[in-house]
Amino acid sequence: MTKFSDLALSPKVLKAVEAAGYETPTPIQAGAIPPALEGRDVLGIAQTGTGKTASFTLPMISMLARGRARARMPRSLVLCPTRELAAQVAENFDTYAQNVKLTKALLIGGVSFKEQDLLIDRGVDVLIATPGRLLDHFERGKLLLTGIEIMVVDEADRMLDMGFIPDIERIFSLTPFTRQTLFFSATMAPEIERITNTFLSNPERIEVARQATASETIAQEVVLMKPSRRDRAAKEKRDLLRALVEREGDACTNAIVFCNRKVDVDIVAKSLKKHGYNAAAIHGDLDQSQRMKTLDGFRDGELRFLVASDVAARGLDIPSVSHVFNYDVPSHSEDYVHRIGRTGRAGRDGKAIMISAPVDDKNLAAIEKLIDKPIPRADNPLKTEKAETVEATEDKPKRSRGRGRKSDKAEPQADQAEAQADKVVDAEKVEKTDAPKPEKRGRRGQGGGNKTVGMGDHMPSFIAMSFEERKAS
Repeated sequence: MTKFSDLALSPKVLKAVEAAGYETPTPIQAGAIPPALEGRDVLGIAQTGTGKTASFTLPMISMLARGRARARMPRSLVLCPTRELAAQVAENFDTYAQNVKLTKALLIGGVSFKEQDLLIDRGVDVLIATPGRLLDHFERGKLLLTGIEIMVVDEADRMLDMGFIPDIERIFSLTPFTRQTLFFSATMAPEIERITNTFLSNPERIEVARQATASETIAQEVVLMKPSRRDRAAKEKRDLLRALVEREGDACTNAIVFCNRKVDVDIVAKSLKKHGYNAAAIHGDLDQSQRMKTLDGFRDGELRFLVASDVAARGLDIPSVSHVFNYDVPSHSEDYVHRIGRTGRAGRDGKAIMISAPVDDKNLAAIEKLIDKPIPRADNPLKTEKAETVEATEDKPKRSRGRGRKSDKAEPQADQAEAQADKVVDAEKVEKTDAPKPEKRGRRGQGGGNKTVGMGDHMPSFIAMSFEERKAS
């Protein structure tokens, strides 16, 4: 079995790894670290939660330990799609570089430009950034990328989903052609394949799992719901979510609830809090300090439910998440894999439950096609409760409704009386039908069954005469 000591890492880095409690590398780490230490480009493809971050931080620290950074010219660059992932990568550098004198700067939104400029002016060995904030500093003339020796792109497929590919291509063009590139992604979309063919030079490809597969330690299920009415769909969906949480009981120690839209994140979080659940929301519109505070509370166990948009679906290392609830079926099938990857990490068991309405059938089919297996269907707990209520109601004896109505025992007599009355009415109808019809009356009530109607009360006598009588006269 391969150990970290077999990977040619520097002694100071190995000491930090041992202090962190790790001995055996994951498959992606064992495959990516040796070629990275040799200076080769690396293309790593692995599902989320497999240790990709250490796959590039450990060799970078070993190689950057030799040399020193110059002002405004960082020696290495790590690009991340979200602030949270960038902050997590920075924490990893702090952990593994504790025995090495390396400086770093974190360039993310929600933090003062002035503080970040001061760090860059002193010179940093490692620059960890989101693409937008990095280009902001570059365009303001505060940063040069011509000294980059190692460039890392983390969660590249998420970059594609968030529309960062043009920014990535521009950043690549600002770095030296001689740089070493470490490129990591969970899936390989055609656009990602094009970028790797353009900017990576003969990379070592490490693929430790089939593209877009979920961990075998995650139990998956989907609950189908059909709203009673369109205007009640949102409320019934929130009721179902709470019913699923109650069904899991104590097994659900903590959970992440994923929504497709930011507005739904806030609504679902408020609904859970209103019904007594310890929940908070996290999405891109919140201040960075609030987002970090919420994440820290969830990591520390102070917060049981984290309601999130896909900003939290990638790269967040929260190892002990027991459940993931997909309140919405993700519109991109790859996001399903990343969402449920928040549970079942580091060999632990996890459970992923998804709510699907009829409008989600197309997206659900796309997910099952991607993971190459059907997701087991689970009973709707609300529908089960409703069926039990109906069954109990049917078992009860029927009561008379309304005031002054006779009891159930008197109902047969009432039915006989109604039938007798119907016979009488029918007999009367027959009598009326058989009775001779009265003669038709004229316009002003005058008799005469054969009287011509429509020519007034007086009719000249010659009109009533026959033709022969008229001729004779």
